[in-house]
Amino acid sequence: MYFSAMVLVTGGTGLVGAHLLFFLLREGNSVRAIHRSNSNLLAVKEVFSYYLENPDVLYGKIEWVEANLNDIPALTEAFKRIDKVYHAAAYVSFNPQHFHKLKKSNIEGTANIVNLCLHFKVKKICYLSSIATLGKENKESVITEEMPWNPDADNSVYAITKYGAEMEVWRGAQEGLDTVIVNPGVILGSGFWDSGTGALFSKVNKGLTYYTKGTMGFVDVRDVAKICIMLMESAIKNELFILVSENTSYKDLLTKIALEMDKKPPTKELKQWMLKCAWKLDKLRSILTGGKQQLFKSTANAIVSKKLYSNQKIINTLNYNFTSLDETIKYIVTNFQKSSR
Repeated sequence: MYFSAMVLVTGGTGLVGAHLLFFLLREGNSVRAIHRSNSNLLAVKEVFSYYLENPDVLYGKIEWVEANLNDIPALTEAFKRIDKVYHAAAYVSFNPQHFHKLKKSNIEGTANIVNLCLHFKVKKICYLSSIATLGKENKESVITEEMPWNPDADNSVYAITKYGAEMEVWRGAQEGLDTVIVNPGVILGSGFWDSGTGALFSKVNKGLTYYTKGTMGFVDVRDVAKICIMLMESAIKNELFILVSENTSYKDLLTKIALEMDKKPPTKELKQWMLKCAWKLDKLRSILTGGKQQLFKSTANAIVSKKLYSNQKIINTLNYNFTSLDETIKYIVTNFQKSSR
């Protein structure tokens, strides 16, 4: 009996994974997606609803498999008849106390995915990494794919484990697995309004007073999904690409979102010394009360640092036109307001 090849997506119930599932299915791929036992599959259907009035038919074509990245028997079943793999699953935390969880999921989990790709002779893997793994020469330099990881920098535990995961993927490439790695900037997209950047839109909607002058690269989740598919369908292999539409300040980003929502833009600057005090006090509070720490040194430093990223490599390689930040924000706000009704 003949069985057609399938595409496997890890992290399918996350922001990138959910949008990636939609575009893969829309192009006619047979898709299998891994999810954990506590995953909210309905959140994926909601993402599909931003594209389709009736998402049930396309959503119903997903073959779901319950597995985590360290469950080898379940992963082995999930890899049967798989042709290509989009590895979007990751544990995200900036809490130093979560290092072992991050290492277990991001590094060891990715090693498991790579090993199974090699075992099942998967044709190609796309790994969704992060710009957090990229180095920086000096304060003024524009960051490119050529800038190596700096182990001596004040890297977050998340960045350390994502870099470790990249090393596992490159190890797979050395063993014959065709590979592409993408390093998206801060990903903006519709859905998941209580976490990640989705929560940012929720906070602006409620009223956000403070901003920072930090600068970062941002990208539309739809661009991330489309580029991943284009790279996987191409002959390109063993390459890494930064995915950033525009570099802008957090102040300008929050102002654009607020104005699109007809809300008052933030007017008070959170200075670096204020954030330093805030994360130290928050750490002390968590120690004394046993509560969850909300702000960490790495995130406090990140939102005041000024980083610029180059997208020229992916533009030149695919002749790709990114969605403008204004268009991205307008689209997301429209969907946010629909979801809030």
